[in-house]
Amino acid sequence: MNFRLSYLTNTVILLSGMVGVIVMFVVNIAVGSVHIPVDTVVKIILDELMTDGETNDVWTNIILKTRLPQAVTAVVAGAGLSVAGLEMQTVFRNPLAGPSVLGVSSGASLGVALLILLSGSIGGRAMSSMGIYGNVGMTVAAAFGAMVVMSVIAIVAHKVKGNVTLLIVGVMIGYIANAIIGVLKLFSPAEDIRAYTVWGMGSFSSVSLSQIGVFSIIMVVLLLLSVLMVKSLNILLLGDYYAQNLGLDVGKTRMYVILSSGLLVAVCTAFCGPVSFIGLSVPHLVRGVFRSSDHRVVMPGCVVFGALLALSCNLISRMPGAAGSLPVNSVTSLIGAPVVIWVIFRERKR
Repeated sequence: MNFRLSYLTNTVILLSGMVGVIVMFVVNIAVGSVHIPVDTVVKIILDELMTDGETNDVWTNIILKTRLPQAVTAVVAGAGLSVAGLEMQTVFRNPLAGPSVLGVSSGASLGVALLILLSGSIGGRAMSSMGIYGNVGMTVAAAFGAMVVMSVIAIVAHKVKGNVTLLIVGVMIGYIANAIIGVLKLFSPAEDIRAYTVWGMGSFSSVSLSQIGVFSIIMVVLLLLSVLMVKSLNILLLGDYYAQNLGLDVGKTRMYVILSSGLLVAVCTAFCGPVSFIGLSVPHLVRGVFRSSDHRVVMPGCVVFGALLALSCNLISRMPGAAGSLPVNSVTSLIGAPVVIWVIFRERKR
């Protein structure tokens, strides 16, 4: 009876979260510097799905070319970062492990820094002045930098057994990347430094309508692969000794989980910049809401509530309206930092 009641409660919470995602998705599209009625938003999206004809209507252009890609990006990135954070906290058995802990975000930042900060110094033309070609170049550079770090981490994970050692290696990679970025800033033009700083603030608006399909497909595939590891993640919660007794190859499983979470972070960082705190805070919020550590419950919860939190942060960041918008990282930090403080005090009580 208790099991059925718990299952019913979790289902209701998950469905409520999904309804919240749908509502926030529509609100993200309707609210902005130009107010568009909700019924008009729905009509425009349905008309676009039913017909392939293009229109020059101002509201249609705002919705389909700006707000819709931004909302979809927030949903996909929020879900991906949350699942990546859950996987890292499980494999490292550290409640403060997050997407940036392995240095993947730092590797992506270094790739973008090398492209932006050296383009003006060597090529004589700032990457920020190249429009869409500059955006594509930054995406490729971020992905390349993240994958290089992922390759290093995979090699270290194969050779090193201790989670703490691997964690320290990731942190040190982050320090090295930040040191190189600091040197590059010293010798770069002000325009390039500004472009890199803006990218480093994170944004869900950097993914264009032409890129949203590629970004979404890659992230959905990676999320599905993460779902396939739910059973292994639950076994890892028992500890290495019991996991080995149950027939799990702990070394291979750990490497697969690290690669999965690292790829999720790499793709998100490449397209959206280094978005902070979502991957760190959402898993704790979900465990608290569902009162469970079972990944069969927590992982779908991270997908739903990660998307919901990202949409909420995106909406708050646009609140200034025509006067401008706040950096997404500023909003996520205001929400995520109190969660981290709460986790620290809770672990201390335990």
